[in-house]
Amino acid sequence: MNKPFEIFEEYRKAADFKSALGKRGLYEQNRINERFYIGDQWYGAKCGNDRPLVRHNIIKRIGDYKMSQILNSPLSVTFSAEGIPNSGSAKDERIREINTAMSALGNYYSVTAERVGLTSLYASALRNAYISGTGILYTYWNGDIKTGLYADRESRIPINGDISCEVLSVENVYFGDPYISDIQQQPYIIIASCRETEAVLREARRHGADISELRAIEDDSDDGKVTVFTKLFKEYKAGGGYTIKSVKVTENATVRKEFGTGLSLYPLAVFSWEKRGGLAYGESEITYLIPNQIAINRMITASVWSAMTTGMPMMVINGDTVPDGITNEPGQIIKVYGSSEDVNGAVKYVAPPDFSRNFEQSLQALIDNTLTQSGANEVALGDSRADNATALITMQNAAIMPLQIVKNRFYSFAEDISRIWADFWIACYGKRGIKIKDSDGVKYFAFDSERLRGLIINAKIEVGTGTVYSERECVSTLLNLFEKGIINKTQFLERLPDGIVPDRQGLLRDESEEERDESV
Repeated sequence: MNKPFEIFEEYRKAADFKSALGKRGLYEQNRINERFYIGDQWYGAKCGNDRPLVRHNIIKRIGDYKMSQILNSPLSVTFSAEGIPNSGSAKDERIREINTAMSALGNYYSVTAERVGLTSLYASALRNAYISGTGILYTYWNGDIKTGLYADRESRIPINGDISCEVLSVENVYFGDPYISDIQQQPYIIIASCRETEAVLREARRHGADISELRAIEDDSDDGKVTVFTKLFKEYKAGGGYTIKSVKVTENATVRKEFGTGLSLYPLAVFSWEKRGGLAYGESEITYLIPNQIAINRMITASVWSAMTTGMPMMVINGDTVPDGITNEPGQIIKVYGSSEDVNGAVKYVAPPDFSRNFEQSLQALIDNTLTQSGANEVALGDSRADNATALITMQNAAIMPLQIVKNRFYSFAEDISRIWADFWIACYGKRGIKIKDSDGVKYFAFDSERLRGLIINAKIEVGTGTVYSERECVSTLLNLFEKGIINKTQFLERLPDGIVPDRQGLLRDESEEERDESV
């Protein structure tokens, strides 16, 4: 069931489901949420251009605060093989080999994260999740990546290919069963992408497409672009288990026939900002903040308009005594014709209605309550004052506790990514040196994926500290330890946060030279 028209029908049914999801459908709701997040909050409101339309964008402030809190703490990963103890006797060479490889992969994860720009990808996926409810990171094999490694000692056979990552919009990902929230349990997943027709034709030729297929791809093209549907599905083995296979098609043509990826996991990690009961698609917080945002904008606009009409009220002019008309320019000389009574009645200001004294209080209460109910009160945002850094940190930690549930979902998302990467390393790397950075510098570990094939690789995320005052507290703690003689100058300098002291390495060299001179 992987013919182009069959896959297109599966895509169409999944798109219809999205269109019916919620009150407005997933696509329309996402467009509304995006506009409100970026500040285009008066779109479609027929208010004219006669008055200023004020915005007080609390939606963006809440979202930016929460996303920064989630990304505030650095993450690292440790890998382990299920069924393999952490240590073994000297005779357990196989156990020591596996544990050594797991340790190397943990270090290599950081190298790969730096190469693919994982921090930036996290931020993009989080933004998508806040706006649409779902953030998706797709990992794929890119055979064009040059590694700088060679399969022979003479450096004649280059080793090319490595993993690449891309953040996908939930609008372009279609799950085979939208009622299954566990992505790895999906029967299939379809990814839709709009690509240049020429690039798709080159890929089709590279994979042996005939003339009829190439013509069909061109027929599906519109303005030099064509929509490609990448379907990922499971092929079950006779002895149990399954492997992930893939096929690429357009609406009426096959770009690449079914091929095995070698993976045991779908290469997509999904993060839901809020879980929908029994659905694969998440829910956005923005959807339910929009009514409050509209009310706040309207109230502030009314307040500004009231201030303007009070400061520059409308005038009633007697056209018989003031024939030339007047403007609101200050210091204007008005020519009035007639008697003194006519002069007194020439111009009259229209007093605007009194503005409610409680209006400003109601407006501020609405803003404060919206922020508080969203878990972004003044303490969490850092607007409140505290006597010292420790007191502020304590208050902020208490304020952000409700966000821990979202953080935990994000950490599970990060663990899913690390497991997918390990799946790629074992399925696609073969024999190659993997780059490792540690305190001793850069080195390469001789990795052989065949030696790890068949193992169940587990990943555990370790969360570092990341408070606003972490560097200040770190320096203060180090100073106390140094003053008490618990650590020496070298230990103090080595443990200082990066960027605190200029040319720290130069100071360390000077200190080591002084120690050598004293020893002589």
